[in-house]
Amino acid sequence: MPVPSGLYGPYGRGVAAVLTTALVALLLALLPAPAAAAEGGPGWTVRPAGGGSAGRDVRPYAYLEGVPDSVLRDRISVTNPARTPLTVRLRGDGRAGPWLRFAARTVTVPARTRADVPFALALPDNATPGDLAGEIVAAGGGTERRVPVRVRVGGPTLAALTVEDVEVSGGTVRYALVNRGNTPLRPRLAVRADGVFGVLLDRSERPLPLELAPGHRVELTEPWPDAPALDSVTVRLRVTAEGGARGEAVASAAYVPVAPVAGGGLLALGALAVLGTGAYRRRRTRGEPQASTLPPASAGPAPAVVAEDGRSPRYPGPLARTGAES
Repeated sequence: MPVPSGLYGPYGRGVAAVLTTALVALLLALLPAPAAAAEGGPGWTVRPAGGGSAGRDVRPYAYLEGVPDSVLRDRISVTNPARTPLTVRLRGDGRAGPWLRFAARTVTVPARTRADVPFALALPDNATPGDLAGEIVAAGGGTERRVPVRVRVGGPTLAALTVEDVEVSGGTVRYALVNRGNTPLRPRLAVRADGVFGVLLDRSERPLPLELAPGHRVELTEPWPDAPALDSVTVRLRVTAEGGARGEAVASAAYVPVAPVAGGGLLALGALAVLGTGAYRRRRTRGEPQASTLPPASAGPAPAVVAEDGRSPRYPGPLARTGAES
């Protein structure tokens, strides 16, 4: 069947374009509709309040400054660009986290809306002067966002550090560090040990891998693998930290070989045992009466003898037979 030549003319091409457009629209309509975005969607944000909505002049963190026993206030903005409401839960984290308080811990932000949430940071009266950090954590829509918080606490600072409870045992030196000031410290340690014949250990000052918070105590050990086998030593620990903090402590110890001492002790105990046995036998020998000095069993009671000077009677011993035999 011949095809009309008019379909290939200008009008035919226009009809084909219309049919193509209609077919594409029909196919798109038949495709399954995309699932509704989860609550709030993944695009919600939380940041310090203020600045442009497009990200210009946005503060990178919330900055607060005050003195102990004061309340500092600021706001955060939660933006929900999705077509469904967003519910977020707020909490504090980090060193400043326990001091953070929110106008509402659970906030529901309508679709395509931004909500500003006031919060406060209550500095206790014993807050340490200096800088500290924390975070505001917002959780919602299956994700979590964080806002950094920087706090500067005013007031005089005191750096103080002590070394306590030093103990030397074998190849280990045990000690404790205590931060007696009101500012965090990063201590540095130097160790020296002197024996009877000179220096046994001399370790120059080095930083310890810790930061000691005010009022905190930490127990540490210092290895000494080449400790002497026989010596009397004095170990000196010296710690320093920023702000002029300084502490020092001394401990003494005696190193004595165990095997020779044990052997010598056994020999001494053996010698004492031999001497004691001999002394006991000598005393026993001197205390026993001789058989020749005992009276015969049939002699009866010994007569009482009174001395010429009138003293009390005493046992005279065996009587000697005198006179001539008849």
